[in-house]
Amino acid sequence: MTHQLTKRVLAFDIDQTLNIAKTPIPPEIAELLVKCLDYFEICPISGQKFEQFLIQIVDELGKAHVTDEQLTHLHLFVAQGTQYYRFNPEKHDWEQVYNHPLTEEDVVKITTVLEDSAKELGFWEADQLAAGDEIIENRLSQITFSALGQTAGTEAKYAWDPDCKKRQSIVKKCQEKLPDFLYEIGGTTSINVAAPGMNKEFGMTHLLEELHVEKHEVLYFGDMTQPGGNDYPVVQMGFDTITVRSHEDTAYALRGILGVISK
Repeated sequence: MTHQLTKRVLAFDIDQTLNIAKTPIPPEIAELLVKCLDYFEICPISGQKFEQFLIQIVDELGKAHVTDEQLTHLHLFVAQGTQYYRFNPEKHDWEQVYNHPLTEEDVVKITTVLEDSAKELGFWEADQLAAGDEIIENRLSQITFSALGQTAGTEAKYAWDPDCKKRQSIVKKCQEKLPDFLYEIGGTTSINVAAPGMNKEFGMTHLLEELHVEKHEVLYFGDMTQPGGNDYPVVQMGFDTITVRSHEDTAYALRGILGVISK
């Protein structure tokens, strides 16, 4: 007998929730998500760009033998949900449903204030970058500051700002110079900057609209649910939320959910 489901959607932050920051999801998470796709709509929502969703999640689901039918229940809410991609089984590819990019003028303003503020505070670590890497990345609907770049080692990223104090000071200085934008701390070394309202509240609101579900039918997993964290808007909206510290916590919860369903 299948347990009656009260949730139709499982939504997830990515870094520190489904994986170790900036790395592909581990095989256990991939296998659990593939199983969950038989019962739920699965919605990763993160500040990452689309290509990172493919590398960190979709490619790993492929290794876990995900089917095209299952992928139709996977929804990629990119750049905090300001971009949305879904799988087209006929084309065997992903298609963009919507995108809300920043203007070129705003990109210049945000990029400049991030670099200037980090340099003034002594937190511009250009000498730490790998060849071809960059500290500031244009993700179309948001600009992301990653203090050590995108490809730095995990240990270095964890050690750079474990208490978020460096990033909080950068955000404070940016807000003094350029107040009319949204600044959020995420991951281990990142600051995401977007137009006002273009945070996970925007993404989760569009998730409800695109999937035609009610708030009470969604369960959200995130590691930065504290005030100022990039998952906090989801908490403020009143979604049922599970705060995790790592992908191991998420795996534990998913095993429990699947265990109940299979009874």
